[in-house]
Amino acid sequence: MNSKTLLIAFILLITGCKGNSQEKEIASNPDKKEEKTFPVSKTEEEWRKELNDMEFYVLRKAATENAFSSELLDNKEEGTYVCAGCGTPLFESKFKFDSGTGWPSFDREIEGNVAYDVDYKIGYKRTEEHCATCGGHLGHVFDDGPRNTTGKRHCINGVALDFVAKE
Repeated sequence: MNSKTLLIAFILLITGCKGNSQEKEIASNPDKKEEKTFPVSKTEEEWRKELNDMEFYVLRKAATENAFSSELLDNKEEGTYVCAGCGTPLFESKFKFDSGTGWPSFDREIEGNVAYDVDYKIGYKRTEEHCATCGGHLGHVFDDGPRNTTGKRHCINGVALDFVAKE
């Protein structure tokens, strides 16, 4: 083979190869999500009027509050943690534990009230949690929780929660 034929073959080989990243569109474009509808649905303007800036930023824009900043982090009272956006009960205090991460953590959710999506925003797959009623972003769930219970760690933004004490 002459060098010209070899060069053409090499160029065809390179341009004809299809990389894995092309197969996973969401990995390279994490903002492209299907729009989901929820029982509680409001416009961005309506959410902005009802939520303070940090609640809006976390619940509606999927942000993360600073570690160790939540007033609920060290809360030891009995009760229920509800969505700060719509009031849906999400987690019970008896399943809260100190994960040492700086965010309120639970080993299980109230079944049916938390929904899940795949999130690639930081370059690798994570399981994102959101309120099943209003779609508000809560945090993420990991498989490094207490082994003596579920093994799950629901790492939740405290600003996404309100606490309702047991009466």
